[in-house]
This record gives sequence, structure tokens and C-alpha cells, in this order.
Amino acid sequence: MVMADYSNEVEILLVEDNPRDAELATRELKDRHLANKLVWVKDGAAALEFIFGADARTATEAARRPKVILLDLKLPKVDGLDVLRAIKNDKATRTIPVVILTSSREEQDLVRCYDLGVNSYIVKPVDFENFSQAVANLGLYWLLLNQQPDASMMAKAPGLDPAP
Repeated sequence: MVMADYSNEVEILLVEDNPRDAELATRELKDRHLANKLVWVKDGAAALEFIFGADARTATEAARRPKVILLDLKLPKVDGLDVLRAIKNDKATRTIPVVILTSSREEQDLVRCYDLGVNSYIVKPVDFENFSQAVANLGLYWLLLNQQPDASMMAKAPGLDPAP
């Protein structure tokens, strides 16, 4: 299920298979007016289709390029690590900030994510209040404070080869 209005620029791509966590995150971001243009997908395959699929090729780049991707690790169909790898290995998408939002406290997951180029790794707080605050802080930082290069300028920048 994808919830969005594609006529406008996507601000957040939320990749989360747990409907409760997705609902909490969406509600918190919307209540704080940080996610007027949010797309929620339930698995890694849907995330890759959204980012790289036929619809992405026919839509304008600005409309399909999220300002930030909130990505769970343990996903059905395609694992979050594989989604992260695909995003960071593609010149057109590697500058999109990816924030891992997961329940995994495993050191190997943390190390793998940073090796692949993740921008931030956050373990989901267990209780509602802390989870809500963490999501609100994420939205504030990545949507309002963080500065990103323009995608069209990155494509034209000399000497910038895709990451190995």
C-alpha cells in the first residue's frame, strides 16, 4: 500500500512493515507539520519500485526523489540492507539521506549500515512517548535543518564518480 499524492514533491519515504510503527510515525510527523508529502511502503521491494521503477522513470525527478528515507532493516521481500545498498550505489540516489529506524540493536547491523553509507542509525524506542519524540526530532532535522545538494547539480558535477 502506498499513501501519497504524487503531484507534489515527496518529502519522506517511510519503509516500514509494521503498521503500528508506520501509523505512529506518520501521525507524529503530520501533527508537527513535517510530513505533508509522505509515502509509506510496506516492504523493500515496494521501496525499490518507488525509487527505481517504471513510475520513477516517468515522473519528474523532483516529484519522486524523497528528501529523506526512513528505512526499517527487517523487511519482507527485500531486506533493508539491500535497499540501502541499492540507494547508495546509484549516482542518482546516493545523496538522499537514509535514516535506519529499526528495533535491531545488533552491532553487525550498525556496522553494515555505516559501511553501506547510511546517514543515521536509530534504534526505535519501545514506549510510545519516546518513539513519538524520536520521530519528531528526525523530521525536524532531516526536513528543516539538513541541507542537500540539488540532484540535477550532482549529475553535472565533474569528477564525481559513483561510489564503488
